[in-house]
Amino acid sequence: MKVPFAEKWRNETDALRRIALGCGLSEELKWGKPCFTFLKKNVAIVIPLKESCAFSFFKGALLNDPKHVLERIGQSQAGRWIKFTSLREIAALRPTLKDYLHEAVELEKSGKRVEIKKPSEYPIPEELQSRLDGDAALRSAFAALTPGRRKSYIFHVSSAKMAKTRAARAEKCVPMILSGRGFHEAPG
Repeated sequence: MKVPFAEKWRNETDALRRIALGCGLSEELKWGKPCFTFLKKNVAIVIPLKESCAFSFFKGALLNDPKHVLERIGQSQAGRWIKFTSLREIAALRPTLKDYLHEAVELEKSGKRVEIKKPSEYPIPEELQSRLDGDAALRSAFAALTPGRRKSYIFHVSSAKMAKTRAARAEKCVPMILSGRGFHEAPG
């Protein structure tokens, strides 16, 4: 399986692999990417992207981040990553990466898990809720969506800072909700 952008970030990927392997982790190929495990549990993975190479922690939300280098991955509740664009950046964060990897292994040893919120635990933004309340067909279509699809609309609408923008987003979502697809799904 050819991984897009893998060749572009080969040197950075190799440097990150050496750091992870130096922390006593096992390496496996998962999803076409180098994945690092402890006792068969996923700890971290290297993800070559278009503009950077990311080192991602599966339970990154549980890691202490005194250096404030971990970034949330989209809408992921558990995963966190650090993006790199050069070997120099990796070298500068090598001690931090090692500390975070050791902490991630300790998390696996402890059995601690990230508490994942269910889609029903996310409040529906007022602007979307008012559209649902005013249209029985829309309310029924929204209820028929899978939990993940409902969550995609909740996140999209609620991520706007201004009420006017949230209302406009809710309005634009109506035809997509009625078609039964999620916010990120193409028509078809």
